Amino acid sequence: QVQLVASGGGLVQAGGSLRLACASGPGPTFSTYNMGWFRQASGKERELVATIMWSGGRTYYADSVKGRFTISRDNVKNMVYLQMNSLKPEDAATYYCANDHRQFRLTIPTMADFGSGGQGTQVTVSS
Repeated sequence: QVQLVASGGGLVQAGGSLRLACASGPGPTFSTYNMGWFRQASGKERELVATIMWSGGRTYYADSVKGRFTISRDNVKNMVYLQMNSLKPEDAATYYCANDHRQFRLTIPTMADFGSGGQGTQVTVSS
């Protein structure tokens, strides 16, 4: 299993940008997991917003963030990033990164396929 700590959250005005980062603990297995960012706002269910595959780096996004958010990974540094542009008040939430339960999965993982994520980071968007 992968240990994860997210950072980079904060307070931003609507229309602004933030770049979240997620650090994984040391180890050779990070590159073998699909990685995702999900968010959870108070009183709401978790929402998977972005996924990046371990093989080929294909990316997938929720419709709510498509065209505004970009997920990327650095398998040398064991890091995953989420660039968030054109932020909206409805993007406010605690953001978590998580790894797929299964290594080497080739099909697109769903929210249920990801772990609970490690330490999250709070994003607040003022209107």
